[in-house]
Amino acid sequence: MAQNSPNGEIQSSNLPNFLLSVRLKYVKLGYHYLISNAIYLLIVPILVAVGLHLSTLTLEDLMTNLAMLKSYSTLVVFLGTVYFMSRPRNVYLVDFSCYKPHERYMISKERLVEKLKDIFDESSLNFQKKILYNSGLSDKTYVPVDKWIPSNFSLSSNQHQAKLVIIGAIDDLLAKTGVKIRDIGFIIVNSSMFNPTPSLSAMVVNHYKLGVNVITYNLGGMGCSAGLISVDLANRLLQGQANSYALIVSTEIVSSAFYTGNDKSKLIPNMIFRMGASAVLLSNRFSDRRQSKYQLMHVVRTHKGADDRAFSCVFQDEEEDGKKGMSLSKDLMAVAGEALKTNITTLGPLVLPMSEQILFFVSLIARNVFKRKIKPYIPDFKMAFEHFCIHAGGRAVLDELQKNLDLSEALMEPSRMTLYRFGNTSSSSVWYNLAYSEAKGRIKKGDRAWQIGFGSGFKCNSAVWRALRTVNPAKEKNAWTNEIDDFPAQVSC
Repeated sequence: MAQNSPNGEIQSSNLPNFLLSVRLKYVKLGYHYLISNAIYLLIVPILVAVGLHLSTLTLEDLMTNLAMLKSYSTLVVFLGTVYFMSRPRNVYLVDFSCYKPHERYMISKERLVEKLKDIFDESSLNFQKKILYNSGLSDKTYVPVDKWIPSNFSLSSNQHQAKLVIIGAIDDLLAKTGVKIRDIGFIIVNSSMFNPTPSLSAMVVNHYKLGVNVITYNLGGMGCSAGLISVDLANRLLQGQANSYALIVSTEIVSSAFYTGNDKSKLIPNMIFRMGASAVLLSNRFSDRRQSKYQLMHVVRTHKGADDRAFSCVFQDEEEDGKKGMSLSKDLMAVAGEALKTNITTLGPLVLPMSEQILFFVSLIARNVFKRKIKPYIPDFKMAFEHFCIHAGGRAVLDELQKNLDLSEALMEPSRMTLYRFGNTSSSSVWYNLAYSEAKGRIKKGDRAWQIGFGSGFKCNSAVWRALRTVNPAKEKNAWTNEIDDFPAQVSC
């Protein structure tokens, strides 16, 4: 997402410094998540202590105290049962794919402006030009060029585009993993603006002629953070069914969201959204651990929809002449900041090292409980993650997040290059970010990656992954592979 002023300049002054004011209840919520998911680990030391004690006893001691032996045996069986019954299943990311459209869909900024001249009046055209040339996008992003005129924005053309990017991403993923699609138990497709009947997930079932027992989900209207919502849904499904695969497809059909009116608040998405899709394969099979790239560690979801300002800051409506568009309100940056503040405050106790948590917590208590006027301690999330995959929604948001999280240019590079090369691909952009780091050879075994997504509603979601192996770019092929040496590129705005 991006917020622009009426003159086309991208604003960056409205995003609050969310790390300077956090609410104690969200820290408490983070510790609640930590305790809830870690209780079962307490059983392990107890079992070890019992085992060590039994190892010090002789056979004669055991024979003379059968009651104690029976009690220990009962305790071990009970605790072992509790441990295995309560332990969440590990979820592995086997591999993922990011769709790279054919060169015929590539469009330069100049060519895009030319195509818009017959659609918009001079004022709206100039406004969009200013947005486009300040967007941080390159001349190599993709749109459905042949359909990029209003008369061709039909249901059939949108369905064609959806099938092109979705099947393209899935086919590439299946080729990389060698997994047969009939072995996949869950299929989740998310597309915010385009949701035909039959659904996009049904289209996948039909294309691959899948069996009647496949379980499908189709998520719509959930914005650019829907990809991470899909990860959370897949994780929950995999907890309930052993030895299963889940396929997640994230996309946005840009032609279905194209606005042809003259309301400036609805013209911004025209200039930043581009073609793209990702396909992700998750597994809870222990046998897949060795070949998998990552393990899912945490998902934290934040929903601000109860607040009217947050609910309406990204809103689709229809004008009197029937033209539909998605408006971005002036409150968007402030709402995004509040949502992220809540999300990272909840995430912090799960990922920050204890030294950071103590300093942060002491500062928070002093300010909120004892009302001390001291400078708040800002946690250093760079101590928790090696890689930051921030949704490439717009240059303004990236600028402000870099400032507030105190991230270096190197850490922001994947997000900025994703925006530059592919534009805002909506919910799939966090996967283009991760693919960039893989293509650069930066993913090492044990590294932690933080994916951050924002979406209408208003939502902020985080997913944390741990690399199970070093990713060798010489043995990998993704959307960046053939041109990765050209990056980072110099972005001029």
